[in-house]
Amino acid sequence: MKMTRKIRFLALIAALSALAASCAMAPVPAAVMPGPATEANGVYTGSYDGGLVKATVSVALAAGRITSIKIVKHDCSPIGKKGEAIVDRVVERQTLQVDVVSGATGSSKVLLKAIEIALSGNVGS
Repeated sequence: MKMTRKIRFLALIAALSALAASCAMAPVPAAVMPGPATEANGVYTGSYDGGLVKATVSVALAAGRITSIKIVKHDCSPIGKKGEAIVDRVVERQTLQVDVVSGATGSSKVLLKAIEIALSGNVGS
């Protein structure tokens, strides 16, 4: 009887571990500010697919400054929606070197990569 409980417990742990591993998000490379001063005025779009989190943003530039960032699409968990606050930090500080939103690290990093891609003109992964 006790052996059956142990086996069931171990099976439950194994199943939960497998579930957790399947929900893990792939690492997102750090975003690097490409230098918007070199870009012409206009609106640039960038997308990044981080696996469980995907984002598309629209970045407006004027006089070499980021004037606004709009989130066109952000596929994430309800908790990840908190990460959308990162765009205000980028506009305020004019850099991608900002702190990620606590509790929404994955979404924050994916949004930062989408902004980087919009500013650099590279194709997102």
